Amino acid sequence: MSTDVVLPKLGFSMQAGTVTEWLVADGGEVKEGEPLFLLEADKATNEVEAPASGKLTIIAPVGEELDVGTIIGRID
Repeated sequence: MSTDVVLPKLGFSMQAGTVTEWLVADGGEVKEGEPLFLLEADKATNEVEAPASGKLTIIAPVGEELDVGTIIGRID
């Protein structure tokens, strides 16, 4: 079963954010709770954890501003 990785809402007013760095390579193995990517929003950068364990498929490129809730990756 696959799990979508979505751009999370980290603050009350947050509507969009930018992935500034993927901490796991495309196709890499990740464990639930492990740091997955860095997210810049509202002039702050936050580390976001993996929602599940498995193989990561990156969908969203680094540097592109995306809306909250956008699917940015998938873990199989």
